[in-house]
Amino acid sequence: MERVAIIGVAQTKYQRNSPSSHDEMAFEVAQKALEDAGVSIEDIDNTVTCTNDFWDGRTISCMTITDASGSSKVPTTNVEGDGTLGVLMGLMRILSGHFETTLVVAQSKGSVGIPGLITNAIFDPLYERILGLDAINSAALQARMYMFKYGITEEQCARVSVKNHKNAKNNPYAQLPLDITVKDVLKSRMLADPIKLLDTSPVSDGACAVILSRESATRKISRRPIWIKGVGHCSDTYHLGDRDLSDVSALKSAAKRAYDMAGISNPWKEISLAEVYDAFSYMELMWMEGLGFCDRGGGGALMDSGFTEMGGSLPVNPSGGVLSAHPVLAAGLARIAEAVLQLRGEAGARQVAGAKVALAHGIEGACGQGHCLFVLGS
Repeated sequence: MERVAIIGVAQTKYQRNSPSSHDEMAFEVAQKALEDAGVSIEDIDNTVTCTNDFWDGRTISCMTITDASGSSKVPTTNVEGDGTLGVLMGLMRILSGHFETTLVVAQSKGSVGIPGLITNAIFDPLYERILGLDAINSAALQARMYMFKYGITEEQCARVSVKNHKNAKNNPYAQLPLDITVKDVLKSRMLADPIKLLDTSPVSDGACAVILSRESATRKISRRPIWIKGVGHCSDTYHLGDRDLSDVSALKSAAKRAYDMAGISNPWKEISLAEVYDAFSYMELMWMEGLGFCDRGGGGALMDSGFTEMGGSLPVNPSGGVLSAHPVLAAGLARIAEAVLQLRGEAGARQVAGAKVALAHGIEGACGQGHCLFVLGS
């Protein structure tokens, strides 16, 4: 089986109330990704889009960006989930043997909707939706259970926010580069106990695109491929009441698959950096545990140790993460794009020195119901 590489990436500037339309954002990143890869749209033989009717505010929303993403004359499909799943779809298409190159485009304009109403609609309409659950208050349930079970403190969660907003100051795409303190986070407005305003990610508009290529084609058209070494995905049960919200078994399962495929046995030693989906500050701590960077319940102590800082042994979210920009559906794809830039040595002021292997992680569903992650290497 041939290897598959990422040969082109592009992102928009993430912001609230972007003047660009959905189509314009998709076109911008598609064109820039093609330029980055050094290919034309004629070299792309299939596309994957990541859009969602609820977030876009229109039915069959993927059809409106068909032309903008170069999908009008080649096979295409839409993934109504995180951008990492779009890359997984593109990867499987190439590995099927029927395609050589895949353009994956994800876009979102969170500013045009009401996030609380939209995320309420992901819950069961008979038993959970009527309770008023949404992304924030359901995450608060998870955060409280996790913190109580393992003795994680609000200060340790706040340090995630301080670190990632500081990292965002070196990222020209980030929406919220901030100099804040733990005290600032703890004193910010309470949204749903224990989640405060600075514990959560912003409402964002933006888009991201990546181009995948099979090995035989890559060696002809790209001088700087970043290879997909391993991939894994797994989902937990749907109903919150059927899950232990403090558990990360779905992520552990996905990570094991990706690590086994990539030949990684000690992830905290063999991975140079990680870009993880930190929609809320506590999530970075939980996901680090599920990814095998520490034992269960050890995320807080790992954060305190400085292990995940830019100068630490394994920098986590050097881009600023999702806490600094959260374009739903494109957020996971941005983690992949950032990992690629790091492995190319093109991450600018946020560059991790000597990066050889990177992890990119995305989630979908309430409280990280599903996980998809990629291990990438140069």
